[in-house]
Amino acid sequence: MEGLVKKYQQRFRKVRGLMEEWEQLQSRLISQFSNASAIIERLKVIGDCNNYGNLKSVDGIVDAVVRKQLESLQTILLSMNKTLEEFRGVVLTIEKMYRDGRQLVKGGGGSNQLNAKQLRQRIGIKPCLADCLDGLMILHEMHQAEYLLKSSVVSALSALTLKPSSSDLGALQQLLIDQPNIPKEEVQVVFEIIFAEEIC
Repeated sequence: MEGLVKKYQQRFRKVRGLMEEWEQLQSRLISQFSNASAIIERLKVIGDCNNYGNLKSVDGIVDAVVRKQLESLQTILLSMNKTLEEFRGVVLTIEKMYRDGRQLVKGGGGSNQLNAKQLRQRIGIKPCLADCLDGLMILHEMHQAEYLLKSSVVSALSALTLKPSSSDLGALQQLLIDQPNIPKEEVQVVFEIIFAEEIC
């Protein structure tokens, strides 16, 4: 039993590393979103020839500037989609760790399968196996939900290109920043349970 708990703790250390990677991706996505939002907000202004002063006499200037900004926006949106794929990779890795963790307690489906009492058995302040499984499940579900939210926000950003709204852009950016599906307190509680002996 203690050996299984140690295997789970190794998995949680890997998840902690993945969560650090997630935070780096988070910073990148927020930066990309800010850059895309700035372009979207500028499109209306640069599309109006009255904002060019003496330059409006230059043939095709408005179209050229708008086209260049749209190309930049397209590049940023492609980068955001690549970042989303990296988020998806983190989610899939956590999911695999959870699936593999369930296999550990099932004993590969053989006669070594643990019963409910064994899953709840504690050794000192070490977590029980049920705590380990529940923790992996919770972390996977949080990150899966947050990935889906981020995907929706990026899709909404693309739609806002046609009808920009500063308040909508601000609300979407705040959603990205807040990461409502990954409450830091809950994540901390999971890690405190799993690594209780190291904290004491």
